[in-house]
Amino acid sequence: MFGRGIPLFKILGFQVKLDASWLILAALVTWSLAAGYFPARHEGLSGTTYLWMGIAGALGLFASIVFHELSHSLVARRYGMKIRGITLFIFGGVAEMEDEPPTAKAEFLMAIAGPIASALLAVLFNIFAGFGERMGMAVPIPAVLGYLSFINLLLAGFNLVPAFPLDGGRMLRAVLWGWKGDLRWATRIAANAGASFGFGLIAFGLFNVVTGNPIAGVWYMLIGFFVRAAAAGSYSQMQTRKFFQGEPVRRFMVTDPIAAPPDITVHRLVEDYIYRHYHELFPVVEGSRLLGCIGIAEIRNIPRERWDLVKVFDAMSPAAPENTVEANTDAVEALAIMRRTGNSRLMVVEDGRLAGLVTLKDLLRLIAFKMDLEGMG
Repeated sequence: MFGRGIPLFKILGFQVKLDASWLILAALVTWSLAAGYFPARHEGLSGTTYLWMGIAGALGLFASIVFHELSHSLVARRYGMKIRGITLFIFGGVAEMEDEPPTAKAEFLMAIAGPIASALLAVLFNIFAGFGERMGMAVPIPAVLGYLSFINLLLAGFNLVPAFPLDGGRMLRAVLWGWKGDLRWATRIAANAGASFGFGLIAFGLFNVVTGNPIAGVWYMLIGFFVRAAAAGSYSQMQTRKFFQGEPVRRFMVTDPIAAPPDITVHRLVEDYIYRHYHELFPVVEGSRLLGCIGIAEIRNIPRERWDLVKVFDAMSPAAPENTVEANTDAVEALAIMRRTGNSRLMVVEDGRLAGLVTLKDLLRLIAFKMDLEGMG
């Protein structure tokens, strides 16, 4: 779903990252609070004060989302689920699970932990806001605390909607899974609920646009499109994991891929390899040792007039965990690497030697064939 993200800090062993899209949310929240929410409820303050209140509200929302996702992550770790980290993006945050929950009970408890955490924050912020008012603190302090109480209550309520992949949708899937014992069926029902909820948000957004509230309407529509896409993507991801779980990469790799030597020029690589074989990426091999890979992405960074001067070795990307995978690695892990790094091709290595090449295109074709053959398309 996301790129690599910007690492911010670690908390309780979980890496918190920031997707660039979250900066858009931060700017929107700050602007809406400083220009609309706080001035409408607390008149007579200066523009600078409203701005600082907006910034404080956005930072409080940031911390609240981290706390919400951290609660999911701690329960997931308690039940043996691996969490790569927590990523904040334009529609909130997500704890990045590496695999499906082991049991329906584990999923239900992990899912409900987030709304409980947000509800707890709502109560605490409300208590602190009331205390600040009674103590005669400056208006901005209880005002911001009151907003954070409201937004956490809203966050808890929204996430309880039984629409996958929201927390309520995961709880629904857990109940259905526990009832029937069929994770795929439960995921399909919960994902359909998520798609329907997303459609409802889109329709509500259109209604707001038509009735003169375009900003809120566009926002509802964006959230609706995201929920629909995430629901479909989550179901597809679950199916993919089921297809490839326990299958080694060597079963799906292309053996004897065409490799380029490190001492030829980029110009010769283009003429003798890319234009002849029409591949986007070539492993770079010296003798039997894998050195790295080079493709269109690396060549684009070199001015054309220098193609006769630059050697492949100097332009290639070195072999690294981001572009290589061991032959016995589970295919699900290979897909996770592709998703995490954005690389659609991975070089398969065995004892430091190039054993093959696995591509996302080939894996997706295999999924399509299997779905057609098993009647799950």
